[in-house]
This record gives sequence, structure tokens and C-alpha cells, in this order.
Amino acid sequence: MISHTQHRRDFLKATAATGLSLAVCSSGHSAVSPTAKAKSVIMLMLTGGPSQIDTWDPKPNAPSEIRGPFNTIPTQIPGTHFSELFPKMAAMADKFSLIRTMHHELAPTHDNGFQLLNTGRTFEADKEWPWVGSVVDHLTSAGEFDPFRTMILPFEQPDFGMAKAGDCFRGKWLKNCLPGVHSWDEDDATLAECCEFASKCAYTGVKFITINPYDSVFYRMTWDCHADSGALRTTLDDYRNHLAPEFDACYTWLLNSLMLNGLLDSTLVVAVGEFGRTPKLNRNGGRDHWANCWTALVAGGGVQGGRIIGESDGIGSEPKNRPVSCQELVATIYHALGFPPTTTMPGPDGKPVKIIDASPVLELF
Repeated sequence: MISHTQHRRDFLKATAATGLSLAVCSSGHSAVSPTAKAKSVIMLMLTGGPSQIDTWDPKPNAPSEIRGPFNTIPTQIPGTHFSELFPKMAAMADKFSLIRTMHHELAPTHDNGFQLLNTGRTFEADKEWPWVGSVVDHLTSAGEFDPFRTMILPFEQPDFGMAKAGDCFRGKWLKNCLPGVHSWDEDDATLAECCEFASKCAYTGVKFITINPYDSVFYRMTWDCHADSGALRTTLDDYRNHLAPEFDACYTWLLNSLMLNGLLDSTLVVAVGEFGRTPKLNRNGGRDHWANCWTALVAGGGVQGGRIIGESDGIGSEPKNRPVSCQELVATIYHALGFPPTTTMPGPDGKPVKIIDASPVLELF
């Protein structure tokens, strides 16, 4: 991995001088669509997998062991409610859209979801696909190398007990397409700091920024709410007291910051976990892994606000209609940037391969 350390103020000073402007596609790259609105992407990985029921797809009419401990509140979208834990998001729900039928059919492991969302594929024994940011770098770099064209904030490769989780962020066979590394002044960068810096990165022209605030789900508070009192100790009380208020404040601040700077229309903001949680509470009062249905948030970059894509069933267990795969979400990111699924990149053997084998969620636009 590239070793490049620089304080935030130094980076911002440098990018102000250079402009970090968009590179023109070189020969052999598919040209960006003239109708593309997104110039930058900010992807918030909600590592651990938030519960769909306790966040943005509550089920107030379900039995208590399904609906959980939280009430619901109305939002700016008529007829749509969120968990009571997200009042700021509810008040500006018309500025972003929700996909309530995210799913995949693999085992509900962190590693599988992480690979699908960050590469659009799962890894094979001899083939580890490149991170979306590396692909975007390849398609827009014109062969030039700049370690700050794409970034991960803070740079912490996740360790879920499976060796390949962090490999999503390596360029693999795409030459010189590795993420920029940022070394923070602080020992532990907060989500608020990451969002603030990501907003500034979008302003200076960085193409792809991933915020991954947790380097592990073990022995720390994440969205992985098994409530087992041990290594996976996060509870729904932690949702109430810490995780939800922090995300509610940071996500709305980020959208407001982009809007105030005139950048939301040109910056796609995607927030998603690697899976959802079991509809039924476990014996500890927490929820376990569930890949059959969960919610993603999408804003900016040409996406229309206030839209609900798909509906889950009465207990948040399965898509009732319009299921959306992780691959389709990745295709949506490429679409917003102007790259159709037929766009190619060099494969590991040098032969061209499609950047994604899926179609974008066009209803968002």
C-alpha cells in the first residue's frame, strides 16, 4: 500500500494550489457521459450492518420481538417514518432517497457484504477485484498517478477475522490505482471529523472518498449489535445513546455542508452497511446478521430526494417488491459518474472486462 502521510491542513493547502482537477479519459477508456452529474463520491460504510428495523425501515405494527424498543417519527416524505433515533434525518428526508430492499444471497458475513459493496463482486480463489475507487481512478486518471485522487478516511483496513476484507481497497491488477492514505493528527478520527474532511475533499476535486470509521467489529461499539456481552457487545441501547445520534448529526451536517457549498448536485453520497439485522430480537435483546433485506441511503450526484425504492415485508425480513442487489448499487455509483455497465477495464490477464455485471437503479434519478 502507498505510504503517504500528510496532515489535513497540509493536504488542503496543497490541493488548493493544484486544484486536483478532473483528469480527461485517456485512449482506451470509456468517455464519461455528458449527462453525468456526479464529479465526486462520498461513501460512508456503516461497518457492522445497522438494523433496518431500528433505523430507516421501522415496523411499528409488528410484534414487540420484531419492532424492538424504539418508537417511530414522521419524516418530510409523506407516509414515511423513521426510527425516533433520527430526528435530524427525518426533518430533511426530502433531500435523500432510500433503498429499502438491499439484499444478497451469500452467507451473511461481513466479508461477503464488504466485498460486494466495495468492488461489485465477490473474490475468487485467484482473483481479487479492485475497489470501486481504484476503478474510478483508472477510468479518469489518463495514466497519471496522484495518491489523493481517491481516499479512505481514516485509512483502517477492516479486520473481520477474514483475511480478504481489507483487500477490497487494493488496486490489484489496475496499475498505479491504489487509494491515497491519510494519516490523521488524532489517534482516533471521529465520524464528524471524517465527514468534515470528506466535504473538503469533494470541494477540492477528489473523485472517490470512502469513510470507514471502524477497523474491527470486535471489542468496540459498531452497528454490529449482537449484544453478547463479549467481543460483540454492542446493544440497541448503544444505538440510542451513541451510534444513532452521532450518525444523525454527521450525515445531516454533511448533506447541509455540500448544499451550502453548491456541491450536493455534483457529489454522490452513499451510506450503507454490509448487511442488515435479524427481524427477531435474539435472546440478548440484540440482532444478528441478516443479508436478506436492509436499507441504503443515497443522495446528491443527480439522485432525486425523497424517493423510496422498494418495500420490505411486514417484518423487514425480505423485499416485498423491487429487490436491489449490492451489484446494482455499485452500478448506480458508476452511472452517477457517467460510466455505463458496459464500460471496460483491463482484467488480470490484460483482456478487457466490464466494470460491473449489473444495471443501475435508475428510479433514483
